[in-house]
Amino acid sequence: MAQVTPFTYRQGKSILHLLDVRCKFFIICLLSMSLLPAHFLACFFYGFILFFFFKNAGLNILSTLNHIKYFILLLFFIFIARALTMKGDIIFSFYDLSITVQGLNEGFLVSFKFFLVMLTGVIFSSTTKPSSVKSAVQWFLKPVPFVPEKRVAIMISLALSFMPVILNQAREISEAQKARCADLQKNPVKKIIRLVLPLLKKTFLSADYLVLAMESRCYSDDRTDPEFIPSGKEFYFLAASVLLSLGFAWL
Repeated sequence: MAQVTPFTYRQGKSILHLLDVRCKFFIICLLSMSLLPAHFLACFFYGFILFFFFKNAGLNILSTLNHIKYFILLLFFIFIARALTMKGDIIFSFYDLSITVQGLNEGFLVSFKFFLVMLTGVIFSSTTKPSSVKSAVQWFLKPVPFVPEKRVAIMISLALSFMPVILNQAREISEAQKARCADLQKNPVKKIIRLVLPLLKKTFLSADYLVLAMESRCYSDDRTDPEFIPSGKEFYFLAASVLLSLGFAWL
C-alpha cells in the first residue's frame, strides 16, 4: 500500500481545504516571490503563520520534517557553502577556508527561506486536489494566446501527482537495498548512484504505464471546463496576503 507523504492530498474541512484553488494558487506564488527580499523578522513571522495553518490543516510537523530530511540536508550544505564563500568578519579560518559572521547570517537566511517555501508547498499540496490544481492552471492560462492551457494544466497536475509516487518508490528501493546490506556501503557517491538509477527507471516505467492507461481510455484535451466553488473567504485571504507581501519589503 502506498505510503502517505507530505505532498499527498488529505481530505479535510479546514479553511484551506475549502478555499478556492485559484486564490490559493495566487497566494502561494505571491508569497514565495515576496520572500526573496525578506529579512529575519519577516521570515520568522511568516514561519509562525505557516505553523498555525499546519495545525489547522491537521498536518504533523514532526512527520513532515522526517519526510523532507534529505531536503533539510541539502539546506545544510547551502548554509555551509554560504558561510565559507561570503567575505566579512572572520570567526574561524582553516587554510584558505574562512567562516564569517556575514556568511553565517546569509547562509541561515537563505536556507530558512527555502525551508519556508517548501513548507508552503507542502501545505498547498496536502490541502488541494491535483485535479483542482489542473483546473486553476487552465483558468489562469486560458487568456494567454498561443498557449495550450489544457495540455499545460494536465502536465502540471500529473507532475504534482507523481511527487508522492516518486517518494514511495525511493522508499521501496531504499528498503530493498537495506535488506541486501547495501547500507554497509560507505561511499556516499555510490550510494546515491545505486538509489537514483533504479529510481529513474521505475519513474520512467510508471510514466509509460500512465500514458498507455490514458490512451486506452481515449483521453483528449477536449473536456468539460471545471466549475469553481468559492468559500466566500477568498477576499480576506487575498487582502491579508497582499499586506503580508508588502510587509516583507519593510521588515
